[in-house]
Amino acid sequence: MAKLTEISWEAFESLPLEEKKPYLELPGGDGMPYHTLFAQQFDRANLERLCALANRIRFINKSKEGALYLKNVLSHKRAMLYFSQPSSRTFLSHLAACQILGMTTGSVRDAATSSEFKGESHEDSIRTFSSYFDMIIMRSPERGLAEKMAWELSNSERPIPILNAGSGKDQHPTQALLDIYTLVRSFENKGGLDGRTVTFCGDLMRGRTVRSLSYLLTNFKNVRQIFVAPQELQVPADVVMILAKKGIDFEVSDNLKEATRVSDAVYMTRIQDEWDSAKGDSSKIDTSNFKFGPEELALLGPDAIIMHPLPRRDEISTCCDHDPRAMYWRQMRNGMWIRAALIAATFGFESSIMNCGY
Repeated sequence: MAKLTEISWEAFESLPLEEKKPYLELPGGDGMPYHTLFAQQFDRANLERLCALANRIRFINKSKEGALYLKNVLSHKRAMLYFSQPSSRTFLSHLAACQILGMTTGSVRDAATSSEFKGESHEDSIRTFSSYFDMIIMRSPERGLAEKMAWELSNSERPIPILNAGSGKDQHPTQALLDIYTLVRSFENKGGLDGRTVTFCGDLMRGRTVRSLSYLLTNFKNVRQIFVAPQELQVPADVVMILAKKGIDFEVSDNLKEATRVSDAVYMTRIQDEWDSAKGDSSKIDTSNFKFGPEELALLGPDAIIMHPLPRRDEISTCCDHDPRAMYWRQMRNGMWIRAALIAATFGFESSIMNCGY
């Protein structure tokens, strides 16, 4: 199996994402990642394995005895949550996942509280954290930083896994995992995810959750994707190119009502105005036709679902919150379980959990 120690950073950085996958897998070549950096690392086989492991963990955790068993699985490991970009859900979800498995955790949630405030490089900060911890879960506004730090650690005297909890505008792989897990669970007794239509609506240009989930959906058969957004915020060209190359049925639209009528899942997103220039570009875009409210709810099929990575503003009316088709709160809980599954698998405990007596 290819290793990150066998390739220079410049050569690794220039590779297409699919070609980076072999460099990031667990030793032994079972397909599970050692570093989790982008959605292209996951195929259908390991997505299904992770979903099954998440189901198993949540079942075991229902009893006191099972929960205590899980708390011993990784009680000998420590995780560093390095979040230099604001977050509450993603941070707490990973924290709770670590706690389920008994991991001791530390955190930095503001670069101003770390030595980077004094001018320390990212590389030195990460190397320092690796001295104390066995895994680094990191979220950063800087594109490509998780990849660079994974390469740095793999070429250090203490290589430890990195989980990308959001990097710049490009990828958010663990969010995509929880989204897939939510879709799989929502349709597991209704014919499965194959053959479904999924609509993405909102800020698709800058929404890294959309980019990652769109790719993961290509692992399933005949899943049609519809992208609904103002022209200024439509799905970027790199996503379109991937879908076209893979022969995926997709549509670019500005009509949320029509898309809702034919969708099995509607994935709403907020306007990502934290990426705006000082001029406040997003405020000039008319988004009034890209909100999910009572009219859209009436058009949604009885077995269809509404999703959102949160936080929400006004793109989903609160009148939808108690409808059984609203899945965004379940998404949050699903995130804790699938992240626990990913962490357990990263450390090689998939088999022992699946085959334990609880």
